[in-house]
Amino acid sequence: MKRRLFINQSTVGVAATVLASPAIAQSLPEVRWRCASSFPKSLDTIYGGGDVIAKRVAALTDSKFKISLFGAGELMPAFGTVDGVQQGTVECTHTAGYYFVGKNKAFAFDTTLPFGLNQRMQNAWMYWGGGLKLQREFLSDYNIISFPAGNTGTQMGGWFRKPIKGLADLKGLKMRIAGLGGEVLSRLGGIPQQIAGGDIYPALERGVIDAAEWVGPYDDEKLGFYKIAPNYYYPGWWEACSMYSMYVNTKEWEKLPKAYQSALEVACYEANSDMMAEYDYKNSEALGRLLKNGVKLFGYSQDIMKAAQEAAFDLYAEEAAKNPAFKKIYEPWKKFRTEQFSWSRVAEQSLAIFMLNNPVK
Repeated sequence: MKRRLFINQSTVGVAATVLASPAIAQSLPEVRWRCASSFPKSLDTIYGGGDVIAKRVAALTDSKFKISLFGAGELMPAFGTVDGVQQGTVECTHTAGYYFVGKNKAFAFDTTLPFGLNQRMQNAWMYWGGGLKLQREFLSDYNIISFPAGNTGTQMGGWFRKPIKGLADLKGLKMRIAGLGGEVLSRLGGIPQQIAGGDIYPALERGVIDAAEWVGPYDDEKLGFYKIAPNYYYPGWWEACSMYSMYVNTKEWEKLPKAYQSALEVACYEANSDMMAEYDYKNSEALGRLLKNGVKLFGYSQDIMKAAQEAAFDLYAEEAAKNPAFKKIYEPWKKFRTEQFSWSRVAEQSLAIFMLNNPVK
């Protein structure tokens, strides 16, 4: 029988005991960690996932175990945090695995793959489908243990200076896009740029890039992309969800008392749930404000969607043929995806389509 990896009754019990029994907490050592976030502090929701974890860990351990959170660039560059954790420069990072596909494309499974799993499916894959076990086996080579710690849900498709009517308009287009989505864009003729969140607006403003994607209406409004590139596209086919992770140095993890390990697991699980709920609440209001400010909303054309999906799965097949680490995760992931789509189509999708096409007046 498959077992849940993220939390079990003993985990809840230990964390509750620590919280309810200060005497026990006082008998445990004081631990101070530093967490290097890959996200700027200005983005309260995505950066806030790390903040939720730090505050919950402190609360569960009577402040005996404290994690100090630092924004992108404060301790190290946004895309340098895995190196920092691997080398022990910091104990942990709150980040997106797909930022590090340059090291190995298998990092992408920890966040998302183009035309992959939505948020609910990703949780099912990680917690119940064996995904977390496989990801941890892969990350062990980097001296890292991972914990799901946030999600945006399906993202938007980016901001463009000029409308994108079809595949031809992607030729030579310079776009900020993360993860394997950039490689798919390259196969369609675009020029992907991986730029940290806080540096996207200046790059767009200076004309270094022609387009940019980040997350969705709430964060995108904060970053001000609409002031320069008013054409807003959907869906973000490269991110049917975007799961974020807490990466912890394995040696530091093993040093922690069991109660502190349990507290950190519980905190990451809470952040994983909380971030999604917050984005769902804030994105709808933010989209309304953007439209009032003159933003033009467009759906990607079918030729772009079909070509991108074909290019994505060609990329996966090619990578699996030459990269054993990628293949080890990809094959069960693909099977899981097929099974989830078959189930989702029966009840979830059919009801959603009916309700969306038949709004109550």
